[in-house]
Amino acid sequence: MFITRACRFLLTGGLLVCSLVAAAPSGAASELSRARAPRVYSWDALSLLEARASLAGGASTLQPALTKLTAEAERALKLRPPSVMDKSLLPASGDQHDYFSFGPYWWPDPSKPNGLPYIRRDGDVNPTSKKNTDDTAFGQVGDAIQTLGLAYWFTTDERYAQKAAQLARVWFLDPATRMNPNLQHAQAIPGINDGRGIGIIESRHLTTIHDALALLDGSPAWTAADRAALIAWTTAFYTWLTTSPHGLDEQGERNNHGTWYDVQAAHLALVLQQPAEAKKILTAGLTRHLAHQILPGGAQPLELARTNSLNYSCFNLEALFSCAQLARHVDIDWHHYTTTDGRSLRAALTYLAPYVDPAKPWPKSDVVAADRTRLIPLLHAHLRQHPDSEARPYYVKFAANSPASARWRLLHNAPLLFSP
Repeated sequence: MFITRACRFLLTGGLLVCSLVAAAPSGAASELSRARAPRVYSWDALSLLEARASLAGGASTLQPALTKLTAEAERALKLRPPSVMDKSLLPASGDQHDYFSFGPYWWPDPSKPNGLPYIRRDGDVNPTSKKNTDDTAFGQVGDAIQTLGLAYWFTTDERYAQKAAQLARVWFLDPATRMNPNLQHAQAIPGINDGRGIGIIESRHLTTIHDALALLDGSPAWTAADRAALIAWTTAFYTWLTTSPHGLDEQGERNNHGTWYDVQAAHLALVLQQPAEAKKILTAGLTRHLAHQILPGGAQPLELARTNSLNYSCFNLEALFSCAQLARHVDIDWHHYTTTDGRSLRAALTYLAPYVDPAKPWPKSDVVAADRTRLIPLLHAHLRQHPDSEARPYYVKFAANSPASARWRLLHNAPLLFSP
């Protein structure tokens, strides 16, 4: 199946698919003709429609990814719904409903009898920071809702929708278990503070949670009352995110923290039907991120300074690509923006593209080896915009080495792009 890029605009805002079906096989054409684009922002709605239509039409290329996705959804069905009430440690507020975590790279000072204040060891995760707090559970909730929402989208199995709805209600909505809509006590440092703006990076799961729940549209499991209640929670969180001292601190961060802040703020603004706010955030981001974080040759110096420099370079690039995806909803083109001295998303991707090759040495000795396969979906998204890119040979060579069961193939409907 192939659908031209020119047709993609027809789905903006959830319009019915009508003239996209001429080139599709009959099964896929039937699926597309009756489909409505999901109201997602971090994922591409048309790619999700195309992937589902391809599977309905009997396409085999995406079947391994769907098989793995449904296997993971089956495991998620067995998950006891986590909540902020599970933790045994309390934030400084004393309210167990407040989210609480420790800074992961902070350790007791061995030169002090009580270890306080903690000292920083960048890239070296203190395992006790992950115990009896909320960040691991929040990540678990985000991963499970994403898996279940996508599995429901591709299979319409109501069990997946019901479980995703249950997880969301327990974490966000049930008065007995709900998280208060703030991260005031995230990434606390013993002996230094009770929480900090940097901890806001731990709520980046909200973007895919909202998109995954949007895929439940039409299921009785996620009701209009549920949607309204989550919007109320999100409105309160967005207000805290954009007005609190912690939120403003994180907004001012110039490395990956600032980029992921913009991803969250712009995405939630779109969810809350505030496109003007999203446009303001993403317009400023062209200067704050693309022009400031990327050198003309494509390197990201603020990430290269870290002890896990390749991982952080990929992590920030993922956030930049997320901003680019969100910017499409407010008519801003991050993919083709270039400063007068050559700083651009394309330059950053081209710089990192050769390192998708596991045999190519990274110039720094990082604490932890990076997962280089995370570059492949970024290459795919980039080449949709720049088919002539210098990065194309790396995608053509190494996309074939990415497992056929990789989830990104469903999210990006990878068979639509050129293959090896």
